[in-house]
Amino acid sequence: MQKVYLDSAATTQVREEVIAKMQDALGECYGNPSSTHSFGRTAKTAIEKTRKTIAKYLNAHPAEIIFTSGGTEADNMILRGAVRDLDVRTIITSKIEHHAVLHTVEELEKEYGIALHYVNLDANGNPDLIHLKELLAKDDTKKIVSLMHVNNEIGNKLDIDAVCTLCKEYNALFHSDTVQSVGHYAWDVQQTPVDFLTAAAHKFHGPKGIGFAYIKKDKGIKPLIFGGSQERGFRAGTEPYHNIVGLEEAFVMSYNNLDEEKAYVTELKQYFIDKIKTEIPEVKFNGLSGDIDKSTYTLVNVNLPVDEKKGLMLLFHLDLKGIGCSKGSACQSGSSLGSHVLTEVLSNEDLQKPSVRFSFSKYNTKQELDYTIQVLKEFVES
Repeated sequence: MQKVYLDSAATTQVREEVIAKMQDALGECYGNPSSTHSFGRTAKTAIEKTRKTIAKYLNAHPAEIIFTSGGTEADNMILRGAVRDLDVRTIITSKIEHHAVLHTVEELEKEYGIALHYVNLDANGNPDLIHLKELLAKDDTKKIVSLMHVNNEIGNKLDIDAVCTLCKEYNALFHSDTVQSVGHYAWDVQQTPVDFLTAAAHKFHGPKGIGFAYIKKDKGIKPLIFGGSQERGFRAGTEPYHNIVGLEEAFVMSYNNLDEEKAYVTELKQYFIDKIKTEIPEVKFNGLSGDIDKSTYTLVNVNLPVDEKKGLMLLFHLDLKGIGCSKGSACQSGSSLGSHVLTEVLSNEDLQKPSVRFSFSKYNTKQELDYTIQVLKEFVES
């Protein structure tokens, strides 16, 4: 049976070079980075080198990069800190954000009594910037806007520069969950002046359990995790040195190969779109994922012409055929709940049909896509 992994939006295959770098780190550099002896200093030096490397690629200052366990912790750190430490009393977000944002802002509303507003979405799932402006102008409370750059389920790309401009106009903070775009798109936080962004290494061929938050200098957010003085006192806990150097290797390789790999994956996505339209003419693309120019090049989300009862067996059938993909986001894969993103953007009729997210990487081939679409066609026609 052929094995095809098309779930890179959930997590990516780790590059061989990253594995080798981490193995060396585990075997040769085992000192605690907080220790003052040579073993510890060696690890600490490598961690600070990684911080400087990330900052260079983002056009940020090294002190603005804080290592975390991943995107979820980084989102929590920023949003909780904004309310607790920066006197934010209004949060503006959308109903199709990742649950790391949605569940956090819901808890903050309960705990602190802050005002929570959701910006309207158009038929494709894009935030209505006119409504966003109205929400920003509504009152004089301190506000933070939290909108993701690339949606993890339908692939829509936010007009992030326009949102930055609006936030600056109304003196609001801007946080963007960029977990699906760091490592896949070039960033310059001077040209796109977000206040906060987040990243997770396992989304760009690095290890799980490590990521970072970009927090613009002097914002005044305090720690989420207390204990030791690691991360300049911002995040307690012994640094996972091996994961951090793995993050650096994956990060550098992603950006050094960005143009070549982006072109390759973009071609795969266009091939998938063209081929599935030919083989399954009634297929629909959720959000803007079928538009190569208006969505990320890394994924498509398709709605198949199958009734609800038959659709319940689709992912099971694909898995039996060796194909890994997602119904909604991976964070929901073990849940009986439907996708909150698709619930917001699809018609009631299309919600009764199965939707599947296929996400691509440099490790995929057109032959794998041919096999996948053939399996889908046979399922639809059976």
